[in-house]
Amino acid sequence: MPTSHSIFKDQTILITGGTGSFGKALAKKLLTENVCHKVIIFSRDEWKQWEMRRNDPIFDHPKIRYFLGDVRDPQRLARAFSGVDIIVHAAALKQVPAAEYNPTEFINTNINGAINVIDAAIACGVKKVIALSTDKAVNPINLYGATKLCSDKLFVAGNVYVGAKGYPVFSVVRYGNVAGSRGSIIPFWQKLIEQGIPALPITDERMTRFWITLEDSVDFVCKCFTRMKKGGEIFVPKIPSVRITDLAEAMAPKLPKEICGIRPGEKLHELMISADDARHTIEYKDHFVILPELARDEVIPEECPIYPVKGKAVDPEFTYASNTNTQWLTIDEITKFLASRNEVL
Repeated sequence: MPTSHSIFKDQTILITGGTGSFGKALAKKLLTENVCHKVIIFSRDEWKQWEMRRNDPIFDHPKIRYFLGDVRDPQRLARAFSGVDIIVHAAALKQVPAAEYNPTEFINTNINGAINVIDAAIACGVKKVIALSTDKAVNPINLYGATKLCSDKLFVAGNVYVGAKGYPVFSVVRYGNVAGSRGSIIPFWQKLIEQGIPALPITDERMTRFWITLEDSVDFVCKCFTRMKKGGEIFVPKIPSVRITDLAEAMAPKLPKEICGIRPGEKLHELMISADDARHTIEYKDHFVILPELARDEVIPEECPIYPVKGKAVDPEFTYASNTNTQWLTIDEITKFLASRNEVL
């Protein structure tokens, strides 16, 4: 078992939104390694829980438990969190267009749900909590991104309310598009290709996005549990970018491309670290750490004293954006990734 995951030994781990792409991948990893005490899947859809158990024998493991509930329900969270050591908060409403037409629903789940998770974790004596975020939370222009920004701020501030006992420790992990995850562009395009469309729709040929595989996102989150110190950190992995035109070419090289225009609430490029965050961002070999505002005075130019491995403060004007990234996937690399998952025709 990887040393970085030894923190899970004999621990009870609960995953909110556990029937989603990330939740299932994390649960599978934990159950396969088989060192934790228990894995609890917390989600609101009984059908998805049933499908999860039916479709893969690992999800009928003796160490897994299924708990129906909604992050909007604080009493249900308190019941579910009893005896839990570690929480990964992956529950969220995510579809950008849906958020614009249903803003209160997104606020209730993504913001009020975050408050409920924080309160229940403190009340139940949970040790560590990581909330999953998104690049859309940085300088948001849509309601979904705004709700995730609020969620990030809430989890960072949650450390202020834990009291003298010093736990839970709350941190955030922020990354970009998960390649091939439910609701992402790859399965959307794949379905259109299978339906025999004459041309592949592209919103804007200048568009770029960050790219991370589901496996890498799970591994990064697991590592971040060992990197959490005082809490309030926002962990950002160093990941490649992809041009939307390259992704389209890799998926459907024989199809013409049709420019359909950028959708409301969409950005041409995504941002994971803004220039305003650069003042308290530390760079490491494979990731960045955005320290909470309260820790800014502890950051010195060459290292961060509250972090065990030395890192460097980034340039004051630094930004981490998908269009200025130094790592890019080629069409061949994208094609190989898609072929490994049978998602290229």
